[in-house]
This record gives sequence, structure tokens and C-alpha cells, in this order.
Amino acid sequence: MPKHVKTLTDAKCRNARTKEQQLKMADGQGLFLLVKPDGTKFWRYDYMRPSGKRNSLSFGKYPEVTLQEARDKRSEARAQLAKSIDPADVRRTTQAETFEPIALEWIDTKSSWSERHKETTLSRLRLNIFPWLGVRPIKEIAAPELLAVLRRIEAKGNIETAHRCRSICGQVFRYAIATGRCDRDVAADLKGALKEVVVNCHAAIIETKELAALLRAMEDYSGHYVVCAALRFAPLVFLRPGELRHARWQEFDLETATWAIPIERMKLKKTEKIRRAGQKHVVPLSRQALEIIQELQPLTGQGDLVFPSVRIAPDAKGKSAKPLSENTIGAALNSLGYKGLMTAHGWRATAKSHLEEVLGHNKSAVERQLAHAVSDPNGESYDRAQYFDERREMMQRWADYLDMLKAGGKVIPLRRNAGGE
Repeated sequence: MPKHVKTLTDAKCRNARTKEQQLKMADGQGLFLLVKPDGTKFWRYDYMRPSGKRNSLSFGKYPEVTLQEARDKRSEARAQLAKSIDPADVRRTTQAETFEPIALEWIDTKSSWSERHKETTLSRLRLNIFPWLGVRPIKEIAAPELLAVLRRIEAKGNIETAHRCRSICGQVFRYAIATGRCDRDVAADLKGALKEVVVNCHAAIIETKELAALLRAMEDYSGHYVVCAALRFAPLVFLRPGELRHARWQEFDLETATWAIPIERMKLKKTEKIRRAGQKHVVPLSRQALEIIQELQPLTGQGDLVFPSVRIAPDAKGKSAKPLSENTIGAALNSLGYKGLMTAHGWRATAKSHLEEVLGHNKSAVERQLAHAVSDPNGESYDRAQYFDERREMMQRWADYLDMLKAGGKVIPLRRNAGGE
């Protein structure tokens, strides 16, 4: 067999240009450089499959893949063909054992996950892991290699994200072990190797005088009407910000002054959601909360969302598919000078402290209103019947108490270590 004559050089590849049509620059034995008018260049390898059909493989982009590396790939493919092995079949098998497809396969198995949780997990992988480890055979990834990728996240100051990514990678490795494509979970070897996460509670104002000042400052907020309404509504219901932002008109009964949130939309443990499937978390609305909702109805009532995004224009029917962003209420508080002092989530801690320590409400009723699990020997149905009337009274007293503070009424100091019952 005549020795192959190399027709391409690094200089030819580097200087190759074309203006109108794609240019194929052959190197022999099926390998060629495909040059496009936009200047991009790709290695291609044409060959005859063992079945007798023609096929083409991509060897990557030039100059990321050098001329010599493309020739090495061609030699490897020719050696496989000499044994009647199709290089395309080898590539598919190899790719199926790399990190990214295994991670995607693992996510697909999570039928119990919400779509939002799947999207969040996938986003973390795509931003922080796939660019560096996605094409690596999973069984070849070593602990130092994974650590180097996680250190990139740390270097940006995202310590918690680095820990979450390590946890996600660990689950991918364990799935690969279970499916026979990996031997060990190298993420487990990194336990203690990352910087510790500094746990910060959601900032909340607890002291009564400071709370009164905040309420008065909120009255002066001059942002978009929907944002103003959400800002005033948040302390009256003290739910998690996500539960408030995704409020839907169909969940409100203005005649009975209640807001019934599907359990599936609450932030609860998976086991709790399964146990209470089909139920709703019913929030009694105070007179003040009801007034805010009634004021909003002419503006957003034609749509699905009570608090639609103010940045995304509604459709032709005036409906918006997106709620207020998760940072909107927090940004409003920041603009009032409360950055680091109060958060949208902080109303939960504020309400709990004042309801139990100042207004003297039953701790179990408060926990129930916060949508926390309440242990009760008499069961779930007893719990609902026992506390709903008290919660309705409690929510009205809480709203009246906030009005009194805002108006400059008598400030009652918190009774520290007071009994909750």
C-alpha cells in the first residue's frame, strides 16, 4: 500500500479562507477541513461503514483540534474499521458514558421532581459543570479534577452554589455506579474540601419600634402599583415570597375572605406533599388584606396571576404569563433603606415573634398559619378544625396591630422567652 502523502499543513489550515461557498480541503484517506464563509473551520472524516454505507464523522473545530490531533483521530477510526468496527458506534457508546448524558439521564428519572426543581438543577449543571466535565468519561473523572471545577465557583464567591453542585455531582456519580458506568463517587471524597457555607437567616425586623418605622416607610413607597400592593400584602399573610408571587385569582374567594393555596404549590417536604395531595392551605384574609386584593382586581383580575410581572408586557388579552420576579419585593425594601435589615421572607419571623410574644396567640395556630407541620395526636382533620377560627381571629388582630404601629400607637416590647401557648 502506498504511503499516505500529507497534503495539508498548519499554515494552509490557518490561512484557509472562502467567501461564498464552503471549501473542502482534503488531507487524504477521508480526512478534510471544512471551511465556511464565516471563517469557522471543522474537521470531517468520510468513510465506508462495514455495512457498505457511507458515513461522516466530525472530529471537532479547528484550531481547538489541531491538524495532528485530527490525523490521530483518523488513524484510530481506520484501525477500528480494519476490525469491522464502525467508529460511529464506538463514539455513541463512549458518549453515553460521559458525564453530561449520564447527568441528563439521571434527571429524567426524577419523575417526582417539580419542573422548576428540574430546571434549577439542570441550570446549575449547565453553568458550572458541563463546560468542563460534560464530555469527560465519568469513570475517568478524579476527585482533584472535580475539585478544580468547584473551585471556579468558589472563586466567584458562590460558596453555597459550589456545595450544591458537589451534592448534585455526587448523585450523578451514584446513579452511574448503579447503572454500571462508574466505580466510585469521587464527590464524596471532597467532603470538607470546600469552604464552609456561612448560614445567614433571612433578615427580619423583630423589635417593635423598628417595625413601626418600617411600616410607615412602606406607606411612602412610590413604585409600580402591583409592586406596592405586593409590598403591603406580604406582611398581612406572611407566606413565603414564592407562594405570594404565584398567587392566582382562582384561589381567592372574596365572599368568604379566604385564599386557598394548592398544597402542590407550597414549599413542603415531598413526603408531606404526597400525604396531603389534593388539599389546600387556606389563609384567612383580614379586612386590610381583602381590601388590597379588591383594589387589585380591576387592574390584574382579567388575568390568571394576582401579582403579574411589571417588566413583561401582557398579551393581547391583557394577561401575563410571568409573576413578579423573586427579587421585586426585596428590591422595594432595599430602596426604602432596609437592605440587610429586612427581607420578604423575614415577615414570617416577624409575625411569629409578635403573634406569640406580644399578642399571646397559640403557638400551634401560628405554626399552622405559617404552613409548618404541626404534630397533633388527634390527627390532621382535628388540627384544621381546631385552629381555623382562631387563625381567622389571629389574622385580623395581626392586621389591626400593624395598623396601630403604623399610626404611632403604643409600642409594646417583646416578652423574651415568653411561653408559646
